[in-house]
Amino acid sequence: MNNMVSPPKMMDLTPANRKKKQKVPEKQLHERVAGILPESALYTQLLEFESRVDAALARKKVDIQEALKSPPSVQKTLRIYVFNTFANQIKTIPNKPNSEPPSWTLKIVGRILEDGVDPDQPGVLAQKPNPLLPKFSSFFKRVTISLDQRLYPDNHMIIWEQARSPAPHEGFEVKRKGENEFTVHIRLDMNYAPEKFKLSPALTEVLGIEVESRPRIIAAIWHYVKARKLHSPDDPAFFNCDPPLQKVFGEAKVKFTMVSQKISQHLFPPQPIHLEHQIKLSGNSPVGTACYDVLVDVPFPIQRELTALLANAEKNKEIDACDESICGAIRKIHEHRRRRAFFLGFSQSPVEFINALIESQSKDLKLVAGEASRSVEKERRAEFFNQPW
Repeated sequence: MNNMVSPPKMMDLTPANRKKKQKVPEKQLHERVAGILPESALYTQLLEFESRVDAALARKKVDIQEALKSPPSVQKTLRIYVFNTFANQIKTIPNKPNSEPPSWTLKIVGRILEDGVDPDQPGVLAQKPNPLLPKFSSFFKRVTISLDQRLYPDNHMIIWEQARSPAPHEGFEVKRKGENEFTVHIRLDMNYAPEKFKLSPALTEVLGIEVESRPRIIAAIWHYVKARKLHSPDDPAFFNCDPPLQKVFGEAKVKFTMVSQKISQHLFPPQPIHLEHQIKLSGNSPVGTACYDVLVDVPFPIQRELTALLANAEKNKEIDACDESICGAIRKIHEHRRRRAFFLGFSQSPVEFINALIESQSKDLKLVAGEASRSVEKERRAEFFNQPW
């Protein structure tokens, strides 16, 4: 028939009483579709696989977020270069009228030694630093430069503190007027994150390390106890102390939870780095070829990529478009299934189907008209109309 009437929606018609249907997720196929379309089993498997992938991605996302809170680091060598330049020195340039006064500039810079790059090659300081690596000043919490007080009585002490100048710098410069050579004393206080401590000689003898963070020191003690099987057989919460550990703790048996408290007396602020540089005002400029290597902890460069990955994970426009397309196809499948059930029920038992349809439509009409509570049998009797209002 060309003029086929579309069946009413919500029309899985059976004479049975209506029950509240549980809402099916838009991307899931109804159970009744599986009997009609055997291929739907593959789609169901894909949905299950997608849910597992989503769960795995969610776990990885949480792991990345936790890793970014305390980013892992790798130990690298920071090479510190100390030199000075000079200008308008009377010894090198004849005195001219109205010329600039003689001066000198002290420079302290540093570079992280990278694999495959020779830091001693000419022009290494002129190269642009790696933007993925921390800047030089971020490795120090305080830099103190002491000049000769006899030559500079008013400002012989220059102090830089990271707390007062949080913006990172590639180096430090001190420029002064002067024509006398002298020795500069430089003190560098390292900025460790997490905070590191210098171990006492007794604890250094046990662990073989001189400077480390508190969590790693506790982990090293745990490995020491485990390697030497010093666990207490009577109480797993305690461990026995061999002679080197007895020098540290002063006891024959120690509770694991007390280790962090007991090692505090063996931890001290790390020693600052002391450097000296001779300010020379003759010869070739710059003056000074001394460099110093310091071990520092550098965050993995992948941290920036992880941050970008998290940002991109929130942008699911393509995935959302695919999900919307899938949901549209699923809605069409469910609509066609209802149409099929409608006509299949009519073809199998036309009379019973029409009766069930009329009964269903009558109930719907009564509900729409607000007549669901009316009883036709009671309305046929006169007593119904004699009831009080």
